[in-house]
Amino acid sequence: MKLPDLKTARVRNQQIVKYYEADILRNENLFKGKKYFLKTYGCQMNVHDSELIKNLVEGLGFIEVDKMEGSDLVILNTCAIRENAHDKVFGFLGRCKHEKEINKNMIVCLCGCMAQEPSVCEEILSKHKYIDLVFGTHNIHELPNMLLNKMSKTDIEVESKEGDVIEGLSYTRDSKIEAWVNIMYGCDKFCTYCIVPYTRGKQRSRKSSYILDEVLKLKNDGYKEVTLLGQNVNAYGKDIEDELSFSELLRKVSQTGIERIRFVTSHPWDFEDSLIEVIAECDNIMPYIHLPLQSGSSRILKLMGRRYTKEEYIALFNKIKSRIPSASLTTDIIVGFPGETEEDFLETLEVVNACKYDSAFTFIFSPRVGTPAEKLPDDVPLKVKEERLHRLNEVINKYSLEANERYIGKTVKVLINGISEKGNNKVCGYTETMKLVNVEGSKDLIGQIVDVEITEAKSFSLNGVAK
Repeated sequence: MKLPDLKTARVRNQQIVKYYEADILRNENLFKGKKYFLKTYGCQMNVHDSELIKNLVEGLGFIEVDKMEGSDLVILNTCAIRENAHDKVFGFLGRCKHEKEINKNMIVCLCGCMAQEPSVCEEILSKHKYIDLVFGTHNIHELPNMLLNKMSKTDIEVESKEGDVIEGLSYTRDSKIEAWVNIMYGCDKFCTYCIVPYTRGKQRSRKSSYILDEVLKLKNDGYKEVTLLGQNVNAYGKDIEDELSFSELLRKVSQTGIERIRFVTSHPWDFEDSLIEVIAECDNIMPYIHLPLQSGSSRILKLMGRRYTKEEYIALFNKIKSRIPSASLTTDIIVGFPGETEEDFLETLEVVNACKYDSAFTFIFSPRVGTPAEKLPDDVPLKVKEERLHRLNEVINKYSLEANERYIGKTVKVLINGISEKGNNKVCGYTETMKLVNVEGSKDLIGQIVDVEITEAKSFSLNGVAK
């Protein structure tokens, strides 16, 4: 059996979906009742990719299980952003090797960003020859045919390079309350430390009509919240002629009437005044903005290829807070970038003290293979990096606690999304400003937006009582 040429089929995206559906129906007994285990590393984009993977393999008849042992199919959806993520994957692959020796018919798949790092992928395959399938972020939709080809020896062409955005695919979403919605893929910024443009490719925006249809369907299906996803969401549409800008898209999404809208992640370079205005004007766009700083030193920012200075970043931050006083702003910061001096680090602390972020994701610089920063002398000793990270986190945590303490005694709206880890008599959810709240209340509250009185504040969460 040979499917029509996928390159030709991409002229009509819906054709591809139809080919897969027909193929699945013809082979439904091949995988029916077989077990699969999916392990996901990395960002929200990877989590959403895994929702697509789940839908594809479950469409073949696989049933998800919560452990690798005894599975017929194991899929590792990998991340390439940090060295720590690499180490975790290599550690798990060791477990896979042991299990494969016991269960020789188990299919092992490696996918995600690490699969698209040529040198890393070659290293993995040379050390772990038992891996059966490798695919990247661009051809996830071809997974059913890869599995069919593996199992039934059919002759099917697959393509791993980035291509047009594929529409019409379905997701097995992890939640019935909140949903991820991709609005774009890849990135054109090429920050010198970042592997994303090399693993996820150039920026490719979805047509706004498809995005709006997806959001409207989610609303009609009872979803309370959507998060618009992209490596740099506020550059949305710049790669498509006559497409909406991100602020225009956001206003259109607001007009669908879905109760809560969020977006991640923003690049300060593309954060326009019109975007600030639409957030301020639309009640269902949540006042939560993730605005990565990366460094407070203009010299280091230039080496990072970030396209803004310390002063420009602070001016943007203040403009947002002035127009949207209730906004919660969080950030990303890297310490120990090549060439970072103590004076550069103190400038980062200066920005943190000026902005008083609600929280931050902080990292020690780790060079990624193939990026320009890899070629820079990694001249900051690890001990110095660790000491700077500790000092930074102390300041960040102080401001996180102060921000949370301002909620004590206030009543806020919380979207309850599950059972709290703090006990069976508690549920949990997020405020409009993305604060995690553990709530004394019934499980019946899950899926509802409820008024919660905040009774206690910690650095990373709040406690409250449903009213």
